[in-house]
Amino acid sequence: MALGLTGAARAELSASLSTLSPAPQVLPPVSAAIFEGPRPIARRPLAAPEAVLRPQARSLVIPDARWDHRPNGRAWTMAGLRAMGQQGAPITDVVPRDINDWCPGYVDASTGERRAFWVGFLSALAFHESTWNPRAEGGGGQWIGLLQIYPQSARHFGCRATTVEELKSGAANVSCAIKILSRTIPRDRAIAVKDGRWRGVAADWGPMRNANRTAQMQRWTRAQPYCKADTAPQRALRPLARPASVILAAD
Repeated sequence: MALGLTGAARAELSASLSTLSPAPQVLPPVSAAIFEGPRPIARRPLAAPEAVLRPQARSLVIPDARWDHRPNGRAWTMAGLRAMGQQGAPITDVVPRDINDWCPGYVDASTGERRAFWVGFLSALAFHESTWNPRAEGGGGQWIGLLQIYPQSARHFGCRATTVEELKSGAANVSCAIKILSRTIPRDRAIAVKDGRWRGVAADWGPMRNANRTAQMQRWTRAQPYCKADTAPQRALRPLARPASVILAAD
């Protein structure tokens, strides 16, 4: 429809409209540098976590003992070794004057071998005291257990087991015997020596005063690997895997 405008008016109107709606402006291309910044470090693939190394079960060295054939013989041995480790230093620090009769390799033996000797020695003595019966009673009920310990003596020497029933535990009885030896061996520096009176172990255990019985015990202890002077330590004792649990209070 004609607006009735002259040509000059139409030209003027067109110019006015052009100022109101400017043509779209073309922007220059954006440089990629504008967006550049610190780039993340490429992640390395995570290594699988290292397996946690668990300590291997330690081997426990268990010496031969004369009661090994008994159902709880090994438990008694282990109780003896434990007691030697806890309270046996006064024993192993001493070289008894008659040690060559019992254990020729003792002078040059390691602490572990010396402990083994004393536990083995007690196992030999226990045969003559109780024939390895942990519940044995002698002297009308005065002497108790594997090594026939008098309850009053147990109290005197400071043993943990001091009653008849407590001393009937094989492990407790052996531990008490070691407690007693920790006093008498350093005191007398002897196992079975008589110089006016009986010294050492013989001061408290009757079979140690009998020549035939001591000879039997000496033959056995001298034959053990831990008592041979030329035996290397690694061959002296049999290593056994440590059991998951050991009942040291076993009879």
